[in-house]
Amino acid sequence: MKKALWPLTDWVATKKGMWTVLAAWLIVIILLSVLAPAAREYGANAFESLPEDAPSREAADKAADYFPNEGGIPAIVVFNEEDGEVDTAQITEALATIEKEVDGITSIAPFAQLPPPAQAEFLSEDGSAAAIPIVFQEGFDSEDFEPRIESISDISKEKSESDVYVTGPAGIATDTTALFSRADVVLLLSTVGLILVLLIVIYRSPLLAFIPLLASGLVYAVTDRILGLYGMAGLEMSSQALSIMTILLFAAVTDYSLFVLARFREELKHHENKFDAMKYAMRETGEPVFFSGGTVLAAMLVLFFAAIRDYQNFAPLFATVMAVIMLASITLVPALFTLFGRRSFWPRVPKLGEETEKENGLWSRVARFVTTKPALSGGIVLVFLIVSSLNVLNLKYEFDTLKSFPDDMPSLVGYNIIEEKFSAGDLSPTTVVYEGEGDPAAVAEAIRGQEGVLSAVPAASTAEGNAHELMVEFETSPYSEASLDTLAELRTNEENLLDEAGSDGSLYFAGETAEKLDDRELNERDLLLIVIIEVVLLFVMLIALTRSWKMPLYMVGTIVLSFLSALGLGLFLTETLFGIEGISTRVPLYSFVFLVALGIDYNIILVSRYQEERAKHPVKKAVEIAVAKTGGVISSAGIILAATFAVLMTQPIEVLFVFGFIVAVGILIDTFFVRGLLLPSLILFFEKEKRRP
Repeated sequence: MKKALWPLTDWVATKKGMWTVLAAWLIVIILLSVLAPAAREYGANAFESLPEDAPSREAADKAADYFPNEGGIPAIVVFNEEDGEVDTAQITEALATIEKEVDGITSIAPFAQLPPPAQAEFLSEDGSAAAIPIVFQEGFDSEDFEPRIESISDISKEKSESDVYVTGPAGIATDTTALFSRADVVLLLSTVGLILVLLIVIYRSPLLAFIPLLASGLVYAVTDRILGLYGMAGLEMSSQALSIMTILLFAAVTDYSLFVLARFREELKHHENKFDAMKYAMRETGEPVFFSGGTVLAAMLVLFFAAIRDYQNFAPLFATVMAVIMLASITLVPALFTLFGRRSFWPRVPKLGEETEKENGLWSRVARFVTTKPALSGGIVLVFLIVSSLNVLNLKYEFDTLKSFPDDMPSLVGYNIIEEKFSAGDLSPTTVVYEGEGDPAAVAEAIRGQEGVLSAVPAASTAEGNAHELMVEFETSPYSEASLDTLAELRTNEENLLDEAGSDGSLYFAGETAEKLDDRELNERDLLLIVIIEVVLLFVMLIALTRSWKMPLYMVGTIVLSFLSALGLGLFLTETLFGIEGISTRVPLYSFVFLVALGIDYNIILVSRYQEERAKHPVKKAVEIAVAKTGGVISSAGIILAATFAVLMTQPIEVLFVFGFIVAVGILIDTFFVRGLLLPSLILFFEKEKRRP
């Protein structure tokens, strides 16, 4: 692989090659800008994450087939009084106006036609709140909901003196769209601004800060339009995935730019001509940088094996991004640095014959400490990683995704009012389709008798009497672990329940609780499968790179331990510092993929330099040189990479906040402890000196 890239990188490092590469990238960007839309035009907030064969989706299909008039997308209009009771007359007037002026509504609770005792069904016990269901027609998306939800809210506030909030799936979809649209601009500007500041602070050179960002911007222009073509072709893309894609792109391009920059500066001290310096710089860094991108790409492709469509959705997006970044790392990045030459490093311009490394520099001292006391340096880090990893045993999931949004989001405020003032099960009852000809009341009675079930009542039956719809409420919130466990028991005991009811047939459970249960079970399956496949794949790839089977063991072993440590420490810190007790089911797998894929990059850079020096020096000296030579650039890249992922903490979505924090913690652990101390110690312990004849 190393020499296989030389013809390309040698050509790029010529005057003709440099200008040809830069021109080619600009032409591609112009063509894509004309022919393809931006990816954000196809980013979706309401993304169906469960596969079509998930039990809850099968149940939803059954319900739609048997009871088509019961379908639609619900919203709940919440009227609330902090002090006193809501005015039912005002609510009646508001609902009548809504029904008359807002189109796309298939049904609205007949609050006005009901006598006061029946109206109480929609009121809280103390009369301080009312929750009125509204159902929109099927096929609406967030853009369709937005003007209608706004009209409903405006009419309700005009006709009523109460506080009004629209929640339920339609209200949540509207608020989520607004949330992401504001967050996109903040994310991009924060990422670019932070990288610029850090590069200037670390390298104290305006051009060194500008060139990696210029490369990132050009790569972003290409990938954004390629993903836009994917969207035109029908690929679903979640807004969440596109947000993380932006972070990955700027972080990875900056990282690889710094690796090329460090070796280019070193070679400029040996070669007067900038083209010669880049030629020899890329001969040593081309393979590890290209291979590092390849490991990330492979890690993303593994997500195709997941069952949850959120994970599958990541695979084509992130694999495409990494493929473009890999190409840029051996063409665009060296071409840009060659274009600016020694001026890139102004005001500290490297001079021919200049000393390449200060003997008293920080990483030179670290290198001497590690090689002198490998047991101490490696042992301390190993104990720290193991201890922090143990907190993974305290992992708790939060299945109520609404809780991850800002507290003042209208749909969340309305949701919290319902949770506080009404039965917890009212938030989202579970729909049960009983397919059979037995007595639905007896089936409902059998379900109602199960532990954790608050109520179960027949709601509808087909004309033929071969299918029946039941509405089931749990004693706890439909998103709680307790409700999920109760539903899991109902699924498991389906046969016993029907026997108890004296009925034959099948039960199908649909609704939010059923979807969360499927998500929990499939996530456990995906996490185990992806971890196994990814570890094996990386191990095989590293054998090909290092031409050794022992070195990949250290590299993969340390990076997996680093991930567990980051997850355990991240869980502890997010709870301690931010009061977040449960995390999204997506966070562990997202964190694993990114930490393992990106963290292995630094191990590859270190080991590649070690193997280069090992050809000329004994093991101890080779380790010392490798740590000293790569320490500065890897620590700089690690700080920038960690800070870039920490930008996700500016997002008002808790899953992105926690994911960004854990990845940032993991990158710092890997950069300074694993790459700087533990991995060199393991090499010193287990790599033997070759006997010389």
